[in-house]
Amino acid sequence: MNLLLAFAPFIVFAVVDRLIGSAEGMIAGAVVSGGLLVRDRLSAGHSPKILEIGTFILFGGLALYTFVAAPVWSIVGVRLVVDSGLLIIVLLSIALRTPFTLQYAREQVSRDLWDSPVFVRTNYVITAAWALAFAAMVVADLLMLYVPDIPRSVGIVITVLALVGAFKFTKSYPDRQRVRAAR
Repeated sequence: MNLLLAFAPFIVFAVVDRLIGSAEGMIAGAVVSGGLLVRDRLSAGHSPKILEIGTFILFGGLALYTFVAAPVWSIVGVRLVVDSGLLIIVLLSIALRTPFTLQYAREQVSRDLWDSPVFVRTNYVITAAWALAFAAMVVADLLMLYVPDIPRSVGIVITVLALVGAFKFTKSYPDRQRVRAAR
């Protein structure tokens, strides 16, 4: 459930962006990210996560850039920048050898499993699945931005399918790995 909560800043950003504007959406995303970081810092058994730190930097940096440079953002342009930033955060977590899902998974299993090769590999695979989902979202954003003849609904469908697929994979893959390991 904490992994789902980690995406709250993106949901808040999307809603505020649609209702009020991009700059306000970025500020709202940064505020929610900051709230999650404070919650993790103050809660026993929780620690700040790569995804939450990256999200705070992403939204905070974009909000600051928006106020300083005053760019004119299109809805699709903002989505492209935010989705690309999210993809970069996830890829960086892999490059830093700390797949972002590992931090959430460690909060839900006993400490003796943390260094298990199967546990760590499972989190690399799940993180890679999220990277693929975010890459699909970036492609959808690029299509909507540079191929205006494509209906927006295509981008929305790609985004929804990518996110639902990643969520379902995240839930099912560990169970499949446990069954496989038991054999």
